[in-house]
Amino acid sequence: MLRLAFMVLLLANAGYYAWSHGLLQGWGLGPASESEPQRLEQQIEPQNLRLLSPEGQGPAPTAAPARAADAAAPDEPPACLQAGVFDARQAEALRQAAAQLPAGSWSLEPVQAAGRWMVYLGRFPDEEALARKRAELRALKVDYDRPGAALEPGLSLGRYSTEEGAQRALGQLAGQGVRKARVVQERTDTPGYTLRLPAVSGAQRAHIDATLQPALAGKALRPCG
Repeated sequence: MLRLAFMVLLLANAGYYAWSHGLLQGWGLGPASESEPQRLEQQIEPQNLRLLSPEGQGPAPTAAPARAADAAAPDEPPACLQAGVFDARQAEALRQAAAQLPAGSWSLEPVQAAGRWMVYLGRFPDEEALARKRAELRALKVDYDRPGAALEPGLSLGRYSTEEGAQRALGQLAGQGVRKARVVQERTDTPGYTLRLPAVSGAQRAHIDATLQPALAGKALRPCG
């Protein structure tokens, strides 16, 4: 009995060896091999395989080649700027401020400030009378403005570069019902100065504005005309 069991064990070991080493595959037995040449033959043109995008709508996009950084946009060409007209006192303050800028980058050019005339209402005896006149002008749909400290309390109905222009405006206002207005000379012909910066680049503009702003007396830098 012991001998029979030993022979069965030998036959079982021999069968396992044959099965595990593919000796029985000719009879359709034995484990499938993952590395056999015939499995490679079953693949259909593996070299033509392509990955699909997650949506399955075509080949997955490849990373775009790195592009060179765009060249920095060129600075705008220098522009000529000017401001004015400044009187002698304002021009002196502006000259001191502009001294902080590079030599030759600015100039104060003398000009003749022409006289100016105003159609004027006033002076009024008090603020109550001034308020009544404002209400009257609003009812007539006539624009008005403050006349300046030297002519307060009063109202300006328009400013003109010639006396003739102011007189014509006065006649038109009289036709609209405005009474007691007259023409006064607000400013005589006086010498003045214009600030000129012939070539200001975009990179310089912020520094120039910060340097000159306190001395510009409320006037803005504008393109040269």
